[in-house]
Amino acid sequence: MPETALPDATNAIESAFRQIIQAIGDNPDRDGLRGTPARIAKMYAELFRGVGVDPRRDLTVEFDLAHDGIVVLKDVPFHSMCEHHFLPFFGVVHVGYRPANGRVVGISKLARVVATLSHRPQIQERLTDQIADAIADVLEPLGVGVVLSASHQCVEMRGVEKPGSRVVTSAFRGCFEDPIQRAEFWNLLRA
Repeated sequence: MPETALPDATNAIESAFRQIIQAIGDNPDRDGLRGTPARIAKMYAELFRGVGVDPRRDLTVEFDLAHDGIVVLKDVPFHSMCEHHFLPFFGVVHVGYRPANGRVVGISKLARVVATLSHRPQIQERLTDQIADAIADVLEPLGVGVVLSASHQCVEMRGVEKPGSRVVTSAFRGCFEDPIQRAEFWNLLRA
């Protein structure tokens, strides 16, 4: 399991979840729930391992390849936790950038940035911007484009209860703010 930013929080989470079980009128010591607070604490350590972690650290390995075309990593699965209801949202991320002076990064590093930023309480709009900003800050490319498409359990299973609905967000930096460059990015997503 990846390193977690919550190693000292396990006991506090476990204790708090015991109280939640009691607050909803159930017994945390009954057969089906015994051990659940400990499992929740372990799960939260995994789900929120990006808290306090700088995603820019994932972009440190760069190469000079004299590549000036757009680099796109499509359909990167992700999951996160909505900070408003602490219910999951999940989907795919498409990340692209146009290198400056041929500076490229190992493609898996882009997926690591997504993982780090999505493993914290989030809202999709902020997550989209944070991915774009981290890549723009470190690589200093000519442009960055990020598109997220996700299902939100807070929309599907509570409140308006609209299963199958998806939220799509985008962030464009640099040359992708130009409509022609942005169109090229969108065309690559369709490829």
